[in-house]
Amino acid sequence: MKLDILTIAAHPDDVELSCVGTIIKAIKAGKKVGMIDLTEGQLGTRGTNELRLKEADAAAKIIGATVRENLHLMDGYFEHNHENRNLLIQKIRQYQPDIIITNPPLDRHPDHGRCSAMVTEAWFYSGLRRIETELDGKKQEPFRPSRLFYFMQHYNYDPSFVVDISDEMEQKLASIKAFASQFHSEDSNEPETLLSQPHFLDSIVERCGAWGHAIGARYAEGFMTPRKIFGVNNIFEIK
Repeated sequence: MKLDILTIAAHPDDVELSCVGTIIKAIKAGKKVGMIDLTEGQLGTRGTNELRLKEADAAAKIIGATVRENLHLMDGYFEHNHENRNLLIQKIRQYQPDIIITNPPLDRHPDHGRCSAMVTEAWFYSGLRRIETELDGKKQEPFRPSRLFYFMQHYNYDPSFVVDISDEMEQKLASIKAFASQFHSEDSNEPETLLSQPHFLDSIVERCGAWGHAIGARYAEGFMTPRKIFGVNNIFEIK
């Protein structure tokens, strides 16, 4: 199955909290988007991993993703090693996306940076023919997506670019709220976390509002790229 965009994130809800407005916008424009979560969020303070998987499926339906997979690696303990990197290479070659979007290189949760580094290596190595992978008993052809982007998560960085998601903000929030176990509820007796604080979702809206303000829009999402310099034929191509 050929996809236009493939997101690869450490945990269920990473994409929803960070860049799902951009994903929704692409889907509305007719693009096919796949989502891969490395872990089930097994170490999460609230809810259970079984519940997180159900919530991820519900969010995927709200988003309109073509496919959502979980690789069932261990939250907090998955390793940046040859075996896991080749698993990601296999997935990249399977879906052949034009764009990969993943966690930022450095963030509050150690899993985020580890996922980012592993995806970055898999993105490059997926294009090397001497690295061999198989799917369903058949040898895969090398394939390297043309673009790799990092979404913004807990830490703030100067974005390489931002995407207007003013029309997608409501749907973004709906997909986030599909992970109800992680957020504030007056009826919950589970321990409080950063995400379950009553004002947490307000901070998501405010952050998108700040990036939107920077480009004259109501809401936007920020991204970083590995390369900071781009070539254009003339300055009129710069929007």
